[in-house]
Amino acid sequence: MRLFVLLHLIAMLALAGCGAGNEQSALPLPTLTADPTSDSDLESAGQVARFFLDAWLRGDFDEMHSWLTFRNRELTPLDEFRAIYQNARDTLTLTRLEYNPVNLTGERSVLALQYDMTFHTRILGRFTDKKRLLHLVIDPQVGGWRIAWSPADIFAELGEGARLVFESQIPSRANIYDRDGETLADQNGRMVRVLANNARIPDRDVCFKILAESLDKSLDEITDLFNVRSRADWIVDAGLIEPDVFIENNDLMQAYCRAEFRQLPTRRYLSGTLLPHVIGYVGYPDATQVADLEAIGFNAGTIIGKGGVEASMNDTLAGRPGGRLSLVAPDGRRLRALSEVRSQIPESLWLTIDADLQAQVARLLESAYESSPWSEDSKGAAVIVMDVNNGEILAMYSYPAYDGNALNPFPSIGAEEAFKGLEAIVEDERKPLLNRATQGIYPTGSVMKGLTAVAALESGVYDETTRYNCTGSWAYGTDVRYDWLRGGHGIMSVQSGITNSCNPFFYQAGFALNARDPWLLPSFGRLLGLGQLTGLNAVPEVAGNLPTPDNITRLTGLPWSYSHAVNLSIGQGEAQATPLQMLRLYAAIANGGYVLRPHLVRERGILDQRATVAEREVMVDAQLDQANLAIIRRGMCDVVNSYSGTAAHQFHGSPLVDLGVCGKTGTAQVPGEDIPPHSWFIAYAPAKEPKIAIVTMVENAGEGSAVAAPLTREILEYYYFGAR
Repeated sequence: MRLFVLLHLIAMLALAGCGAGNEQSALPLPTLTADPTSDSDLESAGQVARFFLDAWLRGDFDEMHSWLTFRNRELTPLDEFRAIYQNARDTLTLTRLEYNPVNLTGERSVLALQYDMTFHTRILGRFTDKKRLLHLVIDPQVGGWRIAWSPADIFAELGEGARLVFESQIPSRANIYDRDGETLADQNGRMVRVLANNARIPDRDVCFKILAESLDKSLDEITDLFNVRSRADWIVDAGLIEPDVFIENNDLMQAYCRAEFRQLPTRRYLSGTLLPHVIGYVGYPDATQVADLEAIGFNAGTIIGKGGVEASMNDTLAGRPGGRLSLVAPDGRRLRALSEVRSQIPESLWLTIDADLQAQVARLLESAYESSPWSEDSKGAAVIVMDVNNGEILAMYSYPAYDGNALNPFPSIGAEEAFKGLEAIVEDERKPLLNRATQGIYPTGSVMKGLTAVAALESGVYDETTRYNCTGSWAYGTDVRYDWLRGGHGIMSVQSGITNSCNPFFYQAGFALNARDPWLLPSFGRLLGLGQLTGLNAVPEVAGNLPTPDNITRLTGLPWSYSHAVNLSIGQGEAQATPLQMLRLYAAIANGGYVLRPHLVRERGILDQRATVAEREVMVDAQLDQANLAIIRRGMCDVVNSYSGTAAHQFHGSPLVDLGVCGKTGTAQVPGEDIPPHSWFIAYAPAKEPKIAIVTMVENAGEGSAVAAPLTREILEYYYFGAR
């Protein structure tokens, strides 16, 4: 009979110990019996063990505490008991528990449940601690079975004063390279960690003064760290110093502090001002990020990506921590390793960026801002070069730039230089942190005429034979608008209208499209990616603004009218776009009508074992008529090659003429008195088999043909003919 009861009890416990979702059975509390080891009392003891272990599965530490003996509850009050289990749970990174009872043994008023406990953890996976013992006794204070608890009920060694220790193994952050393998970011910066045994400092007063000076802290901070916040037998982490400070003061710290030193690799951007808006920077996590980081093994002091590719590809660059969970004796001996998992190796990134081309773009813009009269009014510029066939971005430069090293917590350029860099960023009214390529939204001026031409031809409102007499002005009732050329351009077609950038021709096109259907022009804008994100996930971007019949009232307070369509037709009014959006639109004109997802990250991997991150992705096949696209392309090619082309004078004599460059100038008016317009130029090359497209946008610099076009010419000449 006794065997039957034991087997029944074990089976009942096994059914209970399957996870944290079980509800406690509504059984009466066990009571003291005359024979404490009778069959019925064994079952009562088993119920108490079940209640205790089920509460642990649920994480209900208050319920667990209620099943301890009266004496145990006095010795370990609820708050302390709860803290012990919470600390163990956090150290384990526990997600779930399972238990499997094996047998219940003992005699009279003392029993022990032998069981196996399986721990499911976030970092260390799953491991089982076998042949554990849970002791039960008859507690005369309550008249029934209770748990004779000690810390050994978490792990046996804890009852002997051992500690549960998780040793995290955080891998070193991986590198970032350009498309050809040139290093852009690595972990070869160095800081030095200063450690001192609190019990072995020869001269505390002198030591604290030296540490305060070396660590750039106050004497009170150092004194408090060692005397108040650290135990007498601790190895104290005093902080980090720069290599030059270490060289200067390490002898003194060794002599008066018996200090030890550990090198700490830090993030380094080899050309800090070259790609800060693309690469980003690293730093400490925000408070909202800490919980997710701790869930996978990092901590609040972990350095993570805070902007650009560093942030968007942080998991790849950082890898995943591993570690070892051990029970460690008070004297530091490792008694038992409970579980160990290797860290996930970080993977390096190879960007689509051509660092040499990027550097040339940077040099040209910096030189232009140093020597050009328009630079007094211009606060910034953006240049992007993209492969029109696969969306790879070869260069993306936003001026003014900043040194990404200055934003790192342990800057490789040194604290003093970093402080100067931060001061410069804060004091610069030009907003150097803004990535004008993807976050700057601007009226586009005449580069919007490419969209208008597509809409007019694809809708059938215009065709190749359509002609319009550009007299120098356009009027509808009392609404009179003028061309940039006072006398007008004469008879224009879609092709010659693009070449000469005739405003009245496109005013009329916008008016005619609106008369046919107010949604025609805005719909083609949406089709070609305006008013929405481009899908470039590596860096932040904004959607810009495409006025439509259903949003214009929200934007202006007025209903949609022909005027909004006419404004949109030449890129004025409420229309605003990023340079990347306009570049992608013209890349679609060049590649046959495919709106591609642009991307900045080409490959990921370890050493030579790489995997492609992003391949050619067609986000929209606009299914444009190739004959219509040919008309637009001929007009763009004549912008550079025809005597009347708006940029022909800037390309005269350039070897690019033989290669074949096709483009569109834009001069975007800006609200306000005497404020110069934004200067745009968008081009693709070669003319016959387009490979790349480029956008140059210079804020408040004047006409597109005068500023953006010659800058574009120099960049293209370098790309095709310069030293590479």
